[in-house]
Amino acid sequence: MTEGTTAPAAEGVDTLSRLEQEGEIAADYLEGLLDIADLDGDIDMDVEADRAAVSIISDSNSRDLQKLVGRDGEVLEALQELTRLAVHRETGDRSRLMLDIGGYRAKKRTELAELGAKTAEEVKSTGAPVKLDPMTPFERKVVHDAVAAAGLRSESEGEEPQRFVVVLPA
Repeated sequence: MTEGTTAPAAEGVDTLSRLEQEGEIAADYLEGLLDIADLDGDIDMDVEADRAAVSIISDSNSRDLQKLVGRDGEVLEALQELTRLAVHRETGDRSRLMLDIGGYRAKKRTELAELGAKTAEEVKSTGAPVKLDPMTPFERKVVHDAVAAAGLRSESEGEEPQRFVVVLPA
């Protein structure tokens, strides 16, 4: 091999190591934030769909973690961006890390996948495009994936924060 190229297997290991490192940096950053805020929570790290995934979970049914989610996930979105910046500061690379707090994103992902599938069925039966309410990039991605799985096409339109998904007929 020439200099600067790597075997595909080595590249996969390098990617996994890099994503695990992102998770470690993010976990350290988030543990510091939890300590400052005097909140209890455990950090769980994983690699999902070629991105680091970090979750803050709690054994108690305390509403403390809900403070970190905020209304409609607004605080969660901000914390995710801050965590991505902390990873960028350490690695010099842009991070696509996903943060979940108290299972909020997992629950939201399920709800949005159902919305995408239901909307796709509506579009199939009526033949008319359907515009959905404005969503965050995470939410739009889940809906786009569900629509594609149903065999239809979708597009995002509008400008942030009013960007929304349009599900199109076949």
